[in-house]
Amino acid sequence: MSDFYQNGIISTLHNLRTRSLSDLETDLKRFSKTRPMTLVLPSLFSELEKPALQLIVDELKKVNYLDSIVIGLDQATKEQYQYALQFFNQLPQKHFVLWNDGPRLLDIDQKLKKFDLSPKELGKGRNVWFCFGFVLADGTAKSVALHDCDIVTYNRELLARLIYPVANPNFNYQFCKGYYSRVTHEKINGRVCRLLVTPLIRSLKRIFNDNDYLNYLDSFRYALAGEFSMRTDVLSDIRIPSDWGLEIGVLSEVNRNYSNNHLCQVDIADHYDHKHQDLSLNDKEKGLSKMSIDICKSIFRKLATNGLVFNTETFRSIKATYFRIALDFIETYNNDAAMNGLKLDIHSEERAVEMFAQNILDAGNSYLDNPMETPFIPSWTRVNSAIPDLQEDFLVAVNEDMNEFSKK
Repeated sequence: MSDFYQNGIISTLHNLRTRSLSDLETDLKRFSKTRPMTLVLPSLFSELEKPALQLIVDELKKVNYLDSIVIGLDQATKEQYQYALQFFNQLPQKHFVLWNDGPRLLDIDQKLKKFDLSPKELGKGRNVWFCFGFVLADGTAKSVALHDCDIVTYNRELLARLIYPVANPNFNYQFCKGYYSRVTHEKINGRVCRLLVTPLIRSLKRIFNDNDYLNYLDSFRYALAGEFSMRTDVLSDIRIPSDWGLEIGVLSEVNRNYSNNHLCQVDIADHYDHKHQDLSLNDKEKGLSKMSIDICKSIFRKLATNGLVFNTETFRSIKATYFRIALDFIETYNNDAAMNGLKLDIHSEERAVEMFAQNILDAGNSYLDNPMETPFIPSWTRVNSAIPDLQEDFLVAVNEDMNEFSKK
């Protein structure tokens, strides 16, 4: 049955299987004449050595409506950056490769540090923030989409559906979040969203009763999706989290800056799979363990800014309530899996819930110990106010890198 049901407070745009990809792309090509579109791809160099990114590039070769593609390259030596330039030269679109570890962009980072504006942590958040800064400095794009570089089930319809809501000039959306089914290889994936985020939100709603922010988060079908799009105006004022709270943090920022009728979510894929993180039961600084702590802190901080008061007893109640609700969800997922001929390892699911429950408490204690922690990278509006000529320097640095190393 085609799903056209609307729930929550965010508009949901479905894939009713009534329109072809070619029709969508025809529209997007028309929109591109007045609303240039850019795709941002944050990537580690290691992704270039895996088949997923080559699949993505092969699909992007067929896209005719993008004005440009901005690739943020992390953890690359000079030789690897040169290889990356050759690799992405397959793309027919105008494209820019940001060598984040190169001397020119490190000089840009030093200028930011003088004003205490530099991202504090390395990682995806920092990479995305620099890519957004470059898009703003270039000044061409009117709509921007972002997705990861490790999607092993990628096809170009994902991009078309993701960017369509913010590219269509007749739509009023400023921000769009992608969602998709996390069922592949006879398994139900998406552990952090299924076993942490959803039951945690339901637990917080039970404890704090009706709360606009929690109702907002609960409206998203896949809050941790790394795929989203926005109109370029949004980029200037959002503060990007530098840790694993990136996806929740971006949702919090657009919630702060825009009314709900300017936000939507869209079905972008029937099946989706990517590189999986280890659970990391014994190391809270790695894998899904660190991710879960960062996500919890991001939610707690946002709720605190909305006036909710936390203490040690509050977090103990949250942990206990979460644990019971999460175990009930496992039973539901197991029934769903059985009815659909899928596998669900109840033992590993409950081990994950036990870890997440402890990490909720650890995240709460961390928040209480350091309530003034500011993991957000400053907005580009603030950066441009402090260093007016930085954007021009940024453009020059990226172009000089590409010109110098493309010739060798």
